[in-house]
Amino acid sequence: MQKGYKNTLATLLIAGLCWTPSQAATLTEINGTKVTMKGYVKFDALVSNYSDGELSAGNLGRDFYLPPLIPVGGESSSAVTDFHARQSRISFGTSTQLDEDTVETYFEFDFLVTPDGNERVSNSYEPRMRHAYLKYNNWLLGQTWTTFMNVGALPDSLDFIGNADATIFVRQAQVRYSAGPWQFALENPETTVTPFGGGGRIVTDDNLAPDAVVRYNYKHGKLSLVTAALLRQLSYDDGNGIDDTEVSFGLSISGRYQFTSDDIRFVLNSGRGLGRYIGLNLANGAVLDAGGDLEAIDSTGYAIAYRHFWNSQWRSSFIYSAIDIDNDTDLTGTGVSESTQSTRLNLIYSPTPRLSVGAELSYASRDLESGADGDMNRLQLSAKLTF
Repeated sequence: MQKGYKNTLATLLIAGLCWTPSQAATLTEINGTKVTMKGYVKFDALVSNYSDGELSAGNLGRDFYLPPLIPVGGESSSAVTDFHARQSRISFGTSTQLDEDTVETYFEFDFLVTPDGNERVSNSYEPRMRHAYLKYNNWLLGQTWTTFMNVGALPDSLDFIGNADATIFVRQAQVRYSAGPWQFALENPETTVTPFGGGGRIVTDDNLAPDAVVRYNYKHGKLSLVTAALLRQLSYDDGNGIDDTEVSFGLSISGRYQFTSDDIRFVLNSGRGLGRYIGLNLANGAVLDAGGDLEAIDSTGYAIAYRHFWNSQWRSSFIYSAIDIDNDTDLTGTGVSESTQSTRLNLIYSPTPRLSVGAELSYASRDLESGADGDMNRLQLSAKLTF
């Protein structure tokens, strides 16, 4: 079996250019279980310039765009260059036939947002688990994208996300049931809180009720539309006099309209206490008042992306993304983010469907409730081979 595995892997590496990005290569079959593998290698070169400060060495905001990490209120800094391959990804899947039913599993790893590793000698970075779940009939159990998120509305961007300001972007453990276009899920809860008057984020881990999501997938002609509703409990018990819960809810409408070759992708997310679900936790789910009670924070994110194919090998995307936070500054103080926005334009060349190289220009800004602001300009060059 080991020899067969090595031969299969060698064939995969040599003949990989024959597969499309959506296909997984079969590695082997063990006792009726088929094992598959897919992934990609991606190289990124980024030149970033910040108007009001700088991001220190190893800061995640230098690997990809994170709205909360745009420096604000400092001095203008020189441009910095970063090379990395941390977005490279590998995944494994299994499929086992049980009588008339099939059980599937999926595992996926990359090297972003992990501890250890530095740029001095070996650039050694640890892998992280992105997805780990099993599917049986209409059930999904394990960690994957929140049911509240529409991955199909993500733009064609060289940046890791592309519309990070506005999009719902969360992976977490869940139990999901699908029935035709409907999906129902109970997902792992977590609450983030701003102290009274402002200060460092409090991550409570005090929830009893899981987050609940209902989603409907609609498709008609060239339009794909996803509507999802989120209901969750915000909870904080510090064991020293503060013990409160608050109801949070959100609505997401997102989709894609396909022209002959071009497409438009759009996102509108709004709610009370969305917190960690939107904008990569730009704002917290709630703030404490003077009496130690939770008050949910409202937010609205919106984005649009237009992708144009110049011909069969060249394409470009224009992407705009923004989020507005409705803070009660009597509670949060004025040092919290009021809004962020980003705009990006790229040009991507794919000589084959699995190989892409490109360049992307982006501009992003962040405004605080105090009136202070900061912006970022970035040039990103990328090369990606999918196998």
